[in-house]
Amino acid sequence: MAHVLVDAANAARLAPLAAERGIRSLHMEEAAAGDVPAARRSWPRLAEEGRALVLYTSGTTGKSKGAVHTHGSLAAQVASLSEAWEWSADDAIPNVLPLHHTHGLVNVTLCALANGACVEMLAGFDAESCWRRLEEGGLTLFMAVPTVYAKLAAAWDAADRATRTRRSVACRRLRLMVSGSAALPVPLFARWEEISGHRLLERYGMTEIGMALSNPLRGERVPGTVGAPLPGVGVALVDESGEECADGVPGELRVSGPALFCEYHGRPEETARSFAGGRFLTGDVAVRERGSFRILGRASMDILKSGGYKLSALEIEEALRLHPAIRDVAVVGLPDEEWGERVAAAIVAEGEPPDLDELRAWARGHLAPYKVPSRLVVVSELPRNAMGKVTKPAVKTLLGIGANRR
Repeated sequence: MAHVLVDAANAARLAPLAAERGIRSLHMEEAAAGDVPAARRSWPRLAEEGRALVLYTSGTTGKSKGAVHTHGSLAAQVASLSEAWEWSADDAIPNVLPLHHTHGLVNVTLCALANGACVEMLAGFDAESCWRRLEEGGLTLFMAVPTVYAKLAAAWDAADRATRTRRSVACRRLRLMVSGSAALPVPLFARWEEISGHRLLERYGMTEIGMALSNPLRGERVPGTVGAPLPGVGVALVDESGEECADGVPGELRVSGPALFCEYHGRPEETARSFAGGRFLTGDVAVRERGSFRILGRASMDILKSGGYKLSALEIEEALRLHPAIRDVAVVGLPDEEWGERVAAAIVAEGEPPDLDELRAWARGHLAPYKVPSRLVVVSELPRNAMGKVTKPAVKTLLGIGANRR
């Protein structure tokens, strides 16, 4: 039997619509009291292998694909995160993320519902509205992408002293704050700790696999790393010859376990190419250091091959963000007959744009000479998708047409 869940404010408006369709109205007070035994008995038992939903990949490096998840894979994801992050019925979390992505749908919404916790759907993200909700209290968790934390930090900086104090106190009432879906810049990690008292828990996942790696709930969280495998997740680093990598040696991240998707919708050949030995080929290059993984970037976009070297675009970005005149940066490789790829960067300035020649001179003091960008462009903002991920193909376009380019 289908039910529509209504609160007192909307019961009069929704009840007639539900009645027209033969759907029972279930008041929230009834649900909260657990007074729904007939409804519980009528719920169907779902086969784990049954298809549950299609989630589309972000498409930051190629065309978006529909990853088909089963009831079993979603249940495995929820169970893994519930154990690792100690979800309980006492938790309450606001959702500022879209539901077409695993971060907002699984990590926030499904985990909350599966554990009997409260999830509040905010009407999109607005920094001031979000701060006001945090100040109201009654929340225990907060999860967002780095762009959200950057905007919250900017709003905190723009507020008066009393407002800053209220907001910092509000954050300290939470038990956990999580960042994901894109790399968290190390300076933002440090700045957020100053503002909130929280060392953000950074984790790693994909649409196809759910969450695979996470910094610990209890224990040291190392800036720039995404921690160790989550419960029920198998992880391996594999080099180009198919051999597993030792600690400190970069390799492709491959993942196994019950949380994996079952196929790309309508793309059987691409599905087959995405697995080897029962492991999903993430296409991400990482390195394991003292038991914790550090993501170096997408093999197809963030690992640059220049003059015989393999360079991590993410590593170069982190170094450039240390410059006081740089608010954000994206590094890509541009085709070059002599070098294979030239290191190029699009920069968002903090105030007055830096002199590009002086910036290169500064970068030589922080990066090996072959990692210093040979082409730079200053832009007003970086192109991003709905989850705040930088779309690197669009960055390459900017570097081809930018007005302030060297």
